[in-house]
Amino acid sequence: MEVEKRDIRFDLKIIASWIEPGSRVLDLGCGEGTLLHYLREHRQVVGTGIEQHEAEVAACIAKGLTVLQGDLNQEVLDYPDRAFDYVILSQTLQQVYRPRELITSLMRIGSRVIVSFPNFSHWSIRLQVLMRGMAPKNQQLPYDWYNSPNIRVITLKDFRRFVEDLGFKVMEEAPINTQNQDRYGSIVRFLPNLRATYGVFMIGRANETR
Repeated sequence: MEVEKRDIRFDLKIIASWIEPGSRVLDLGCGEGTLLHYLREHRQVVGTGIEQHEAEVAACIAKGLTVLQGDLNQEVLDYPDRAFDYVILSQTLQQVYRPRELITSLMRIGSRVIVSFPNFSHWSIRLQVLMRGMAPKNQQLPYDWYNSPNIRVITLKDFRRFVEDLGFKVMEEAPINTQNQDRYGSIVRFLPNLRATYGVFMIGRANETR
């Protein structure tokens, strides 16, 4: 079963384009394995996933993927240094309780870490807070305040500063604006912190070059 590029989210297309063929990849919170499957078929990666939900792990296994069921915060501690070329954390950072500790762990086990997250400084979010004075919702952050799995609000500027504070370096960055349930989109060149629905970042060590 081949996964066509048009069938994956736009942020996953960006991530896939950054992965070198034949790389060792760990996908955290991999869901049903859409990205891992695409990378295996089109980038010939050696891929592993970690997913907490049993039904999604079963869907991964049905695709022939190697996926471990468990808490990603704990499971990553068992891997040796530089076990992977890329560690991917896609649309999950906003749900992590201890992001500083997690990103530090990921930079230990991976040469590069790729992160994507909804941009809380998007103009639609700002406008809702200004005009309605209520907790905002949009297509990327669709939950009410009381039932949201998201415990962090992250902007592109916040994340850049966060990476710098940790002593790491942003190697690649793609602010994106998405449509049609995030399947299509474009890279935002002008006022990205205001206009991008998601940020996609690749992190490396401060002494490395692109």
